[in-house]
Amino acid sequence: MKVRMPSPIPVGHTPVPGLETYASLRRSFVNIKDIHAPHGAKLDLPFPFARVHMTRWFLLPLFVLSLLTLPGKFLMSAVAADAAQVFEAREFRPEKEGPVLKYRLLTPLNYDPNQKYPVVLFLHGAGERGDDNAAQLKHGMNDFASDEMRKKYPAFVVAPQCPTDKKWVEVDWGAEQHAMPEQASEPLGLTLQLLENMKKQYSIDADRIYITGLSMGGYGTWDAIQRKPDYFAAAIPICGGGDLKGASAMKDVPIWAFHGDQDGAVKVQRTRGMIEAIKAAGGKPKYTEYPGVGHDSWTATYKNPEVHEWLFGQGKK
Repeated sequence: MKVRMPSPIPVGHTPVPGLETYASLRRSFVNIKDIHAPHGAKLDLPFPFARVHMTRWFLLPLFVLSLLTLPGKFLMSAVAADAAQVFEAREFRPEKEGPVLKYRLLTPLNYDPNQKYPVVLFLHGAGERGDDNAAQLKHGMNDFASDEMRKKYPAFVVAPQCPTDKKWVEVDWGAEQHAMPEQASEPLGLTLQLLENMKKQYSIDADRIYITGLSMGGYGTWDAIQRKPDYFAAAIPICGGGDLKGASAMKDVPIWAFHGDQDGAVKVQRTRGMIEAIKAAGGKPKYTEYPGVGHDSWTATYKNPEVHEWLFGQGKK
């Protein structure tokens, strides 16, 4: 018996999800008995499809189903494009011959200059450093970019990108503790200048400027609120660490910190220590520690609607 099969995919061509599945479905009908294959050949098919007559039309619903079950990586890449589409790529250079800060800006839906809006500053992790002005959108930003979030919480979201050879805080991430450097790092310093510049360009609620960051950005978040505790209305540091001696300076800042107890990249004690120190100084920080979770404690955090509600509910008194 001869069954005409689809031609193999040429070398160097990328298979198209769905169409590749369709071809594999057709190939799966070889040696199936009493079944009318796509080209009329009779093939063998095990239970429960034995002795069921099929035509090429049987493949149509299977083809549609395959499109609904595309590989997870393909779906993730489609989702990842959302933030890139709504966050505008920009550059900030406060001095003519000075360094440039690349950043992405999400503006409020239906922006009205007569209305004041909060600002969320997001500091990415070490893996998203570079100069493509895109990698920093990889984690968390899709959640802020969703239509639901933008309608419920109209706000500016700023996502600067740290250069590859820099850090938000120039400290050793593997250390048990560290002292806050005398000066802010170059990228963090530029970011703070950018926020001030935005106040001149847009209608911003200075009493509702928030900061959050993950991993390297978690360190940056702790560093920023220690340097400027009166500037930020709330902070969400995720799997980072700060200067324990700076606890008294940030005790009045609303803080909700997160860390996984199995984090192998940044010791969970870095966050535990900060929370204990702030409480000892008279502060009332919130802390969520995820049991059994490693370094990725940001995905669950940024997807949690309670976190968003808490963040946008904060304001300087």
